[in-house]
Amino acid sequence: MNTTRHTLAPLGAALTALILWGCEPAEEPQPSPEASGNAAASGVEYSDPDNPGTAPTPDSQWQCPQDAGQAPSGTLTAERIPGSATTREEAGLYEGPVWIGGSLYFSDFTFQEGFPSRVQRLTEEGTLETALEDSGSNGLAVDAEGFLMAATHDAKAISRYELSTGDREIVWDEYADSPFNSPNDLTLTRDGVIYFTDPDFQRSAAPGGQPKTRVYRIDSDGVSLVDDTLSNPNGVSLSPDEQTLYVAGGGEQGVLRAYSLDEDGQVTGQRDLADVTVPDGMAIDCLGNIYVTEHTRQRVRVFSPEGESLAEIRVDANITNAAFGGPERQTLYLTGAGTLWQIELDVAGYPY
Repeated sequence: MNTTRHTLAPLGAALTALILWGCEPAEEPQPSPEASGNAAASGVEYSDPDNPGTAPTPDSQWQCPQDAGQAPSGTLTAERIPGSATTREEAGLYEGPVWIGGSLYFSDFTFQEGFPSRVQRLTEEGTLETALEDSGSNGLAVDAEGFLMAATHDAKAISRYELSTGDREIVWDEYADSPFNSPNDLTLTRDGVIYFTDPDFQRSAAPGGQPKTRVYRIDSDGVSLVDDTLSNPNGVSLSPDEQTLYVAGGGEQGVLRAYSLDEDGQVTGQRDLADVTVPDGMAIDCLGNIYVTEHTRQRVRVFSPEGESLAEIRVDANITNAAFGGPERQTLYLTGAGTLWQIELDVAGYPY
């Protein structure tokens, strides 16, 4: 695996090139503004479905349906996916699910020194295979060209991977001349702006860090601070219209926080939508509802954009994160303590 590391001092044109990740524009048409709010591409497929080693390209065909479906209600139970249990002997977690090219990808890390991590792929046949060794990753996303974006604790950076080769590019790895703590989760706008959380859960994976845990934004002007008042921010997602950024954090006395964004993606205000306990990752459906995992409560809580509690989805072990996938994007996939769960819903959602 080759790693490209950008120097961060030069701004201007060099920084713009950094944010564009040094790639030529994709030949495929980009999704319409209505197609996705949580990612630059609603979904992607392999350029050659019979050869899973080829680079993924954007799937411009799928978008949220006009009739997005109906939000879940009441108390539901997700089922373990057969064959998804970890093969590692060491304790650890599955994290950061993302739906790419008809498959679910997720991080698989242990609690050993350095939190060694790899990216696993759940195939359409229901088997697990390793897509990337030594990824150092936690939260995952997909960019407009179908490349894997990752919050990586080994490099204390936001990284970009080409799945076909394993090549890695460091997008950004510092703020105020110091390394990040341990980037945990991330989300992208249609224009490629990145929002990510930087708690201290895996700070010991590499030297250095920040004096606070924070939420950051990366755009063509560089990295900027979104919020430094939320203790250990964790899951992060965007509303379908990209006018609201959601972040969950705060541990035992946690909150789901909503940040109002202007047309340039800058924060204009914030409010706490709901109290949550040990919040971890989150997902968004096409109706704009927010799915927040409560790690030790072993459940997903579903909230409306106004903060109304709509549903609870239970699992049978500690849970970390969530993503929608499947042909109609109506399967909610959940990651946790060395296993995967799934539940079919009546609403479609975004791929991470």
